[in-house]
Amino acid sequence: MLTDIHPKLPMRDKNVTREFYISKLGFQIFGNADYDGYLMLEKDGIQIHFFEFKELNPKENYGQVYIRTDNIEGFYQSLLDTKTTIHPNGALEIKPWGQKEFSVLDPDTNLLTFGQEI
Repeated sequence: MLTDIHPKLPMRDKNVTREFYISKLGFQIFGNADYDGYLMLEKDGIQIHFFEFKELNPKENYGQVYIRTDNIEGFYQSLLDTKTTIHPNGALEIKPWGQKEFSVLDPDTNLLTFGQEI
């Protein structure tokens, strides 16, 4: 039986990635070990893991994660409050498939889409 998923995304600089996810998105460090070239973050029971890929060209990165929420409007406002840049094509809106969604890009252009069923 499958019980959970922890996506792994590429990062060029661990410090930059950690700072963005903590200060802009409200994540926290998961665990107490600091692994070289690896980062684990969590928020509200979900985890995202990152592996170091120093040669990553952000223009060629297609990393994507879809994250469900039960308070999309509140979370969206919290990102606006921290001056987090919303993806130019990803403002909060109702999609034809019945989800209210918005998207952001992290420093390595991993696309994070947040959605809530309406």
